[in-house]
Amino acid sequence: MAALLALATAVFITSLTETLPAGLLPAMSADLRVSGSAMGQSVTIYAIGTALTAIPLTAATAGWRRRRLLLTAMAGFAIANTVTAVSTNYPLTMVARFVAGVAAGLAWAMLAGYARRMTPVHLQGKAIAIAMAGIPVALSLGVPAGTFLGEALSWQAAFLVMTVLTVVLLAWITATVPDYPGQRAQGRTPMLRTLHIPGVAPVLLVTLVFVLAHTILYTYVATFLGRLGMGDSVDLVLLVFGGTCLLSIWIVGANIHRRLRTLTIASTLLVAVAAAVLAVLAESPALVYAAVMLWGLGWGGAPTLLQTAVGDAGGESADAAQAMLVTLWNAAMAGGGVAGGLLLDILGPQSLPWSVLVLLVPVLVVVIAARAHGFPSRRAGTTA
Repeated sequence: MAALLALATAVFITSLTETLPAGLLPAMSADLRVSGSAMGQSVTIYAIGTALTAIPLTAATAGWRRRRLLLTAMAGFAIANTVTAVSTNYPLTMVARFVAGVAAGLAWAMLAGYARRMTPVHLQGKAIAIAMAGIPVALSLGVPAGTFLGEALSWQAAFLVMTVLTVVLLAWITATVPDYPGQRAQGRTPMLRTLHIPGVAPVLLVTLVFVLAHTILYTYVATFLGRLGMGDSVDLVLLVFGGTCLLSIWIVGANIHRRLRTLTIASTLLVAVAAAVLAVLAESPALVYAAVMLWGLGWGGAPTLLQTAVGDAGGESADAAQAMLVTLWNAAMAGGGVAGGLLLDILGPQSLPWSVLVLLVPVLVVVIAARAHGFPSRRAGTTA
């Protein structure tokens, strides 16, 4: 458990480092003497760094011992966050953010596989759920806490706290996380050939479209709520979302070893129902909160479900499949921001939940159809 919690902390740091600037943009843009929109690209360039390098770096480091690789990736975060904190130069800050994104791609491609290797087969899903718990904790608690710290002290202090946490984590990993060998060169499947492994492509397709749908609405949820007259309740709405995400992770972790495909179908349906309520019945604040709860219940366990599914399908090439998932995940996040912005400009905020509904139709079709591979029903530690 100590080792799995160390991995969860690594996930927390990677997730919070990516989104932390969102709550600190005014102060950062003022100190670095750039516009708010220019400073906002510090989030975009992080995602670009992850998307561009996850696959090639995973291939290049496939033979490295796993703990050495994890320590290297997390050391990259310590360096990048320190440079961000002390930088008074916008281009240097953007370089540091890109480096953080590169480190994230390297870490994300291996964390789920690392958790799987620590536990027996029948507990692998639960292990991944524990490791992935860092995501909703970062979104629901970490970002507000980082924003508060930035307002109380300075945005530089928020990034330095991230550095301190990472240094503590490096010692924690060294003390508790077991080491495993990398993959031998003669046993590796070429990265692109991993796509031909049965089941990998369907999971990657579902990941791309599901994350795109979620990001379109999540990125502009404040704007959507403002249209409803709930602009002052954004923090509370996001707290409700984060809390139900944590509940979702617990439910998924307890049942994923038996019902991977069923849980994935349920996850998709819950987010779709939430989007339908927001599209049709959003004039009622009570129904908005109910929809957000359903959204969190559907979305919270999605990273665990998708990473478990691609790991099961990838088999010996699980790390390569994970690298592809990380790349598509970040591409979908970037695409969701762009697509959501276009929808806002052309059709208005009310179009956002409708777009989620449209995108989730092919997701549901693929998950229901993928019976033999990709989203199997797991029973007694085996895949059916």
